[in-house]
Formats: sequence, structure tokens, C-alpha cells
Amino acid sequence: MTSIRQLLRGAEYLISVHNRPQLPEDTGIEVAIAGRSNAGKSSLINRLCQRKGLARTSRTPGRTRQLVFFQLDPERYLVDLPGYGYAAVSADMKRHWQGLIRGYLETRRSLAGLVIVMDIRHPLKDGDLQLAEFALEQGLALHIVLTKADKLGHGKQKEAETEVRQAFGGAASVQTFSATKGQGVEALERVMQAWFKPED
Repeated sequence: MTSIRQLLRGAEYLISVHNRPQLPEDTGIEVAIAGRSNAGKSSLINRLCQRKGLARTSRTPGRTRQLVFFQLDPERYLVDLPGYGYAAVSADMKRHWQGLIRGYLETRRSLAGLVIVMDIRHPLKDGDLQLAEFALEQGLALHIVLTKADKLGHGKQKEAETEVRQAFGGAASVQTFSATKGQGVEALERVMQAWFKPED
């Protein structure tokens, strides 16, 4: 796993995109990470890249309000998508985010896969399922990460993972993850290895 770890640990903030014309050139390989507000997306990115302050974490849901690009090397990028499902933003802002996310997923040729982050205690919310369905319709590779696994015992973790696997019927890979304990980091690195192909 050395090569993928080196790649991820080299992550640097590149740009925040509010509108599609601001998107960087559509070349190389990108992996996008999406999830409901407060599902643990920023903590996952920071743990995966071993960089505490890379993605800004907040107790206030809805902090990520644009597409945030992190450059891993000249050809590879992690993209943090705006959190969805947060009630305390205007309907216009929600529509803007939705359009930004959908437009990006629909048109981005360099997008190799999508990670959807779900709180293991509350998986498979409507927004999660809608985004997953849309991604699969686009033919995107899809990986589901059930975060905050340390909040549940081992048996309950397995139950939640089985429920989510069954919901997707093999169309997406699924794993548990805990940013605080480091659980599931290697499994997620294997997915990133397959998508980013750092040895190339």
C-alpha cells in the first residue's frame, strides 16, 4: 500500500468551485467524496490523507458549500462535494448545490469513482439513495463508507453493513469506518488504489 499512502499524504488544497465554469481542466483522475452534512466526510478525508486540517471539520452542518479540490499529484485529485440534507439553508442554495453536484457527476470525464459517506447509525436516507441512484445511472463506480463505526458495537456494525449491502444489491461496495479509531482505513486505501492507480 506504500504508493497509495504516499499519494494521499501529498494532498494539498487546490481550489474551491462555486460554479461549473470555475472547474479545473477535465484531465487526469478524480475521486469525489459526498455525504449528508455531519456524516463525517471531512474527518474521513483528513484521516485518509493523514492531514488533520486538510478538510475543515465543523460542529456546524453544511460547512462545505462548494466543490473543494485537493491535488494529490499533477494528475490526481480528491474532490470534496457539498454536504446535502442540511435544513438551515435556503431553497435556492439547496437547488444551486444540487445542480452543481449533479452537473459535476454528469459531465466530468476524469471522475473515476464516487464515495458516499453515511453515518452508520442513520444510513440510507433519501438524499443518500437519490445520489447513489444518480451516480449508478451515470455508470460511476460507487463505494459506500459507513462512518462513526466506533459509536456501535461490532454486532450492530455488521447489521448496518449487511443492510446497506442488501439495499445496493452488489451495485456498490460497502465498508465500515471510524476516523477516530482508524478502523477501515486500509479497506478505503484499497479502493483508492484501484481508482487512482498510483503505480501508473
